[in-house]
Amino acid sequence: MALRQHRLPRLWLGLTLGLVAAALGAAYWWDRQLPARLDAAAARGDLDACLRYGEQLQALRWLGDGAPGAQGECRRRKAAQLWEQRQWAAALQLQLQVVNSEAGQTDDRRQLDSWQNDLKQQALELFQAGDLEGSLARLEPMGEHRRADRSALGDQLRQIWERNRQGLERASRLANEQRWWEALDAVNRLDHPWWQEQGKTVRAQVQRGISRLSAEERQRDGHGELPHGVPIERLDAEVSRLIAQGMDDWEAFNKACQSLGGRVVQMGPESACQR
Repeated sequence: MALRQHRLPRLWLGLTLGLVAAALGAAYWWDRQLPARLDAAAARGDLDACLRYGEQLQALRWLGDGAPGAQGECRRRKAAQLWEQRQWAAALQLQLQVVNSEAGQTDDRRQLDSWQNDLKQQALELFQAGDLEGSLARLEPMGEHRRADRSALGDQLRQIWERNRQGLERASRLANEQRWWEALDAVNRLDHPWWQEQGKTVRAQVQRGISRLSAEERQRDGHGELPHGVPIERLDAEVSRLIAQGMDDWEAFNKACQSLGGRVVQMGPESACQR
């Protein structure tokens, strides 16, 4: 019994070493087969098999001399295929692997940059057309849709979008309060084409309000100017001159009033220039 117990550890040790040796032998044999299989897959255009063999060979690099050039070529071709299929995230990831591999070439980096620039251009076009979500979806494959420090292009687009949205809301509120000059200034500050289009209704409302206001002021001036009022003709002429120089309407109104010796005061919902 003592002799049998003494032999058991040796038996288990032998079996374990044998299994390890067999596994290493199988891995070595498969490593020797992979390059030929990879080349054959690349030659017949089976890109999925080529990538699969390339990944297996990459995992066994400690047994061999590294992946052959066929692996890089398969990745390039598969990345191009994925790009054509509009699978942008997968295409960029695969192309980046080519760039960072030993098979990477200068043209691979150029292709990666070209694809990224293409996505950015698509994102900007969608953004200008008013499709914020579609724009961010184009930026997501590159990680440009959002960053913790808000430095991504997508973060900048969100800021522009929100600024214009709030600006139109403010213009609408001021127009409803008949604060025409301030409302016009708010509409003029919209700097996004889609929001500018959305603001046309408010702009028309404001322009009608200003037109009515000017007519009322002129009518009152014909019956005698209001006490301490700035002459409306001179005020209109000065406002028009300053606007022609590129000044905002509300800023032009304030500056024109000031230059004529007046000050802007609120008269109910309207603004007026009085001395």
